[in-house]
Amino acid sequence: MSVIAVVGSQWGDEGKGKVVDFLAGKADYVARFNGGNNAGHTVINEFGTFKIHLVPSGIFAKNTVGLIGGGVVIDPAVLIEEIEMLNKAGVGVDGRLWISPRSHVIMPYHKILDGLYEEAKGAGATGTTRRGIGPVFADKVSYNGIRWSDFASDAFEDRLQTQLEIKNKIITALGGEALKYAEVRDTYRQHYSKLKPYIKELFTVVQDGLKADKTFLLEQAMGTFLDTDWGTYPFVTASTTIPSAASAGLGIPPRNITNVVGVTKAYTTRVGAGPMPTEIHDTESEAYKRFGEVAATTGRIRRAGWLDLEIVKTAVQLSGTTELCLTKLDVLSGLDELQVCTGYKLNSEAVRYADVDAYGLDKVECIYQTVPGWEEDIRKARSFEELPVNARNYVKMIEDAAGVPVKWIGVGPEREATIRR
Repeated sequence: MSVIAVVGSQWGDEGKGKVVDFLAGKADYVARFNGGNNAGHTVINEFGTFKIHLVPSGIFAKNTVGLIGGGVVIDPAVLIEEIEMLNKAGVGVDGRLWISPRSHVIMPYHKILDGLYEEAKGAGATGTTRRGIGPVFADKVSYNGIRWSDFASDAFEDRLQTQLEIKNKIITALGGEALKYAEVRDTYRQHYSKLKPYIKELFTVVQDGLKADKTFLLEQAMGTFLDTDWGTYPFVTASTTIPSAASAGLGIPPRNITNVVGVTKAYTTRVGAGPMPTEIHDTESEAYKRFGEVAATTGRIRRAGWLDLEIVKTAVQLSGTTELCLTKLDVLSGLDELQVCTGYKLNSEAVRYADVDAYGLDKVECIYQTVPGWEEDIRKARSFEELPVNARNYVKMIEDAAGVPVKWIGVGPEREATIRR
């Protein structure tokens, strides 16, 4: 038996979708255990190019079963669209994609409130995706949530009636328009009828799989430093993102997690508000132009910066990472010099990430090391030895700082553009 957790070592957007798709060929189960459709994973393979938000990225492996755990919050319209897209593309998810009845449902009022809260905060907005993620998790922990299991009885109608009485008062107080009970009820009953064939209690599935020595590939949403507790609070997501969340979110006992793959981008990006010590503010610089990307979920331009080894090292320690997958190394090709942050100073004192809060992190001074770049195009490299010496040194520098080996190196967006070590 092996249970492999794939987690992002930065602020998301590290390329976890490609890594899960790459590793899924040897997995019996691929599973999402946290977050919602605020996460976007891009997968490029023989079926085409896909931007996936809820279905596990490893679903393309034909012998793999996909699981969406109770720790995931679900926008049914988004999930239905993804299922239809995958079936139309020939992936065929019917009979091999299961949704936990314990998962909470994102309702229309969650998305409305998400936007109204952000507008009310003004300059203090946290930069949410406005997908309703924070409000649905707030309802979950305050006993106001609606789960798929509620749809199997009259509980859904009763809970919806109560929630609309509460939520409409808040929505109208903030300047929004009240929702109508019958419209919401009928729409979500239709959603449930389409998703009902996929809803199945996962406890037995997981436990039987563990007993049968099956291989599980666990797919994290977001990144380590968007974690509610260990991230740059309040500029974080609403769920726990580190591997321990798989225990509550899927029913995997912590002791069964055998490997943790930390997906690490060769530079740093972040979407939304919050501190980012290595951010490049010169928008005309060559590095900024290379590193700038468009987020798969929101379409927003990602903030770009140099590699931050303090962040990576902290993520490795926090998640018990056993190996790294370095992505997008090819993007660095053509830069004469590279800046790498090796640590922080605050008020002339050396500090670690854990020593400061989000507001302190915004004030730290990065300690940079300048390393030589390389001119060669490495997109066709398929072995470590084929990389230029400076690229190999860059990888080794990351290994030395993190204290764990880099087992895979991404040199392009395609599945096959991956070097195994």
